[in-house]
Amino acid sequence: MTHSFFAALIGAIAIVLGGAPSSAQNAYITNAGSNTVSVIDTATDTVVATTTAGITPGGVAVAPDGSNVYVTNQTSKTVSVIATATNATVATIPVGARPAGVAVTPDASKVYVANQDSNTVSVIAAATNAVAATIPVGTSPFGVAVTPDGSKVYVTNVDASTVSVIATATDTVVGTIPVVSFPFGVAVTPDSSKVYVGHLFSNTVSVIATTTDTVVNSILVGSQLSGVAVTPDGSKVYVASRVGNSVSVIATATDTVIGAILVGTNPEGVAVTPDGSKVYVANFISNTVAVIATATNTVVNIIPVGSAPVAFGIFVQPPSANAGKDGCKNGGWRNFPSPPGPFKNQGQCVSFFARN
Repeated sequence: MTHSFFAALIGAIAIVLGGAPSSAQNAYITNAGSNTVSVIDTATDTVVATTTAGITPGGVAVAPDGSNVYVTNQTSKTVSVIATATNATVATIPVGARPAGVAVTPDASKVYVANQDSNTVSVIAAATNAVAATIPVGTSPFGVAVTPDGSKVYVTNVDASTVSVIATATDTVVGTIPVVSFPFGVAVTPDSSKVYVGHLFSNTVSVIATTTDTVVNSILVGSQLSGVAVTPDGSKVYVASRVGNSVSVIATATDTVIGAILVGTNPEGVAVTPDGSKVYVANFISNTVAVIATATNTVVNIIPVGSAPVAFGIFVQPPSANAGKDGCKNGGWRNFPSPPGPFKNQGQCVSFFARN
């Protein structure tokens, strides 16, 4: 069974530190219907840029240093690499057929791409922007998530009803986990202990323990589940439900649903800001992004974006360790009014240039 219809609905939001100014925090949202990526400033919840991508852009993942955004282009069979400083495409990488989910390792050295029609995962070496390995997995691989400790990659195989486990050290499949039908979105808790998998038609979220790579719980949620995201503190999971036009909230301590939030029509995925204060939801039919305040679990903003926005995969960029520090006093960064150059001068303290 193929899922060309669902494959056309892939896209992503990515929260990133990068661009100008260096303290900006942006959400990158693919618009599958207009072959563009909308850039939202999360401080103001406004679209500040629109950049072109390949044909039918889909999944999005941001490098941990915030320098690059990786976008899968389903029809083009490529991955676009967008530099956040300029929002321009700096590389285009051929991968397998109908690339879907994408994720970057914590050390930013490798990018994993699920190729739905090739039944493979492409491994891109970030240093060279070239495919370094191709890994056979199950039928119709779709969602991809890397554990925060960087040891494993979990890939949902939609038509095989399995989740493949890849060891990043060897780039080989070290396990195959049977789950209920049509596994789709996937996310890992910050402590790398649990994996949450949303299912399209079984209306459940499977919970996998990473120590044993077995399903330890099944949570009844909404209908036609798509994107999945975990809060930075690991306390909650947000799951997009297409049919109910809602986002369900799961408490990880008990693995129970504690709320449901109405958003736009046909929500495809979710992303949480690095400080955990807001959740962004891409609404495919509404051509909007809903913003949820996690303190109240209510929608506080609706942002118009491009045609057919969707969100898929694990794509949250944590804040820089130097964020907010004074470079003159403690080795951190301070805004410097110059364009970013090959040495990433933007954001340095003025005294940095006096010393060098």
